[in-house]
Amino acid sequence: MTSSDTRLGPGTALRYRWIVTDLDGTLVDRDLAMVPRSRAALQAFRGAGGQVVIATGRSAASCRRYYDELGLTGPAILLNGALIANLHTGEVLHASRFDETTWTAVRSLVETLPPDVAAVAFVGERALATYQPAWVDTYAARDRVTVEHIESWHDIDGISKVMLLCADTDAAHRIAAVAHSAAPEVTVVMSEATYVELLPAGVDKGVALRWLAEHEQVALAEVAAVGDNPNDVPLLRASGFGVAVGDGHPEVLAAASAVAGTCLEGAVADVVAIATAPAAE
Repeated sequence: MTSSDTRLGPGTALRYRWIVTDLDGTLVDRDLAMVPRSRAALQAFRGAGGQVVIATGRSAASCRRYYDELGLTGPAILLNGALIANLHTGEVLHASRFDETTWTAVRSLVETLPPDVAAVAFVGERALATYQPAWVDTYAARDRVTVEHIESWHDIDGISKVMLLCADTDAAHRIAAVAHSAAPEVTVVMSEATYVELLPAGVDKGVALRWLAEHEQVALAEVAAVGDNPNDVPLLRASGFGVAVGDGHPEVLAAASAVAGTCLEGAVADVVAIATAPAAE
């Protein structure tokens, strides 16, 4: 799916009330900059009366630069659905955390990780780690996350997400399989080629979108969503119109209702063009 850019204004009729977009590899390129064509299209969509919702694996602190760049004032789906919050007001709308039994199983896993895998746990706005090799520092700098060193995983509670940061893709695929087996009650998703994320049971971007749409009284049929990685598949399936980024993961391409251009070509702008139509005369 590729579409020419459309000029939008107050007289534009919207086919979809919301556009829900992933960040990395979708709206944001590998240099961590928002693709200009996509940014302009989302701003025009908002100007026409539509609402933009970011749905990302990032934390609030890591997402904020893009949220502010778009001038958003509404809710965002964060931590792959474990947190829904309004970054403008600071209000937490919905939060999921590991219960004690589940965290015990996850802790047993992270305490026995091989040296090519490191764990970062998110507790509110804090990111915690007991082991911080070079690739964790790279992740922290890339996502603008401050990772605090802790001595032990004991006496930690309120954890919403654990990221397993891997030295390479082989380690990521291996540890994902181990995580599925060691903690079957946990949601395991791959958000990047070397990122494996552990979430409370029943948590993903799709579940978060359903919760938020109901909370905001927006029909899912009025929601268009776009993403590029396997963690976006539930998001696309929950929306009324799920679009894959053209250079996205094969699982996303297979799950989507349509395929846009690549991230750099302005995949999100393609979705905006489809999500709008000229006002009825």
